[in-house]
Amino acid sequence: MSGTTAFDFSAAMARLCVDVVQRVDEFNHIRLEQVAVTFAQARRRVPHGLQAKLTPLRFEGGSMVMRRRGRSWTIPRLYDGDRELLYILTFYLPRFLDHSFREKLITVFHELYHIGPEFDGDIRRHEGRYHVHSHSQKEYDEEMGRFVDRYLAGRPSPAVCGFLMKDFRGLQQQYGAVVGRQMPIPRLIPLAEPASA
Repeated sequence: MSGTTAFDFSAAMARLCVDVVQRVDEFNHIRLEQVAVTFAQARRRVPHGLQAKLTPLRFEGGSMVMRRRGRSWTIPRLYDGDRELLYILTFYLPRFLDHSFREKLITVFHELYHIGPEFDGDIRRHEGRYHVHSHSQKEYDEEMGRFVDRYLAGRPSPAVCGFLMKDFRGLQQQYGAVVGRQMPIPRLIPLAEPASA
């Protein structure tokens, strides 16, 4: 039987992320109240392609300014009420929801693990050239799988993670609609260079 209230994907995903942060020590540094959990429409309904992404709202070391190609850039500050946001976590629907339960959880852990250990708005940076996923994305995702196994071994409540058992169409059929928070990714702003003496 269809529900009468639309399913709020962002609220459900935020509850899941809070549960992950509380249960898995390597994620305890994350303050979810400063992470906007959002969704975006996938352009094509195909299983491959981007499932989710984390957008940091600071540069390396939490800096508000970055130097690139001879210019200085900053990023707009975003707020949720009085609280400043440091990250945007975006899931691409329906694509993300059309994978297996385990693959969905690995994606959630994958994106949360990108949040820097200092929680300063910067990403977690690995040694060497491949600073985002270390030298091997495959090994990175295998590590996320181990985190997922630990999380599931703690028997999280189905009320928190059970929605990931359904695909997008299943949630639509149960609730009538899938809704959530949407937020455009802020564009970098070039800073005026000081005039030469």
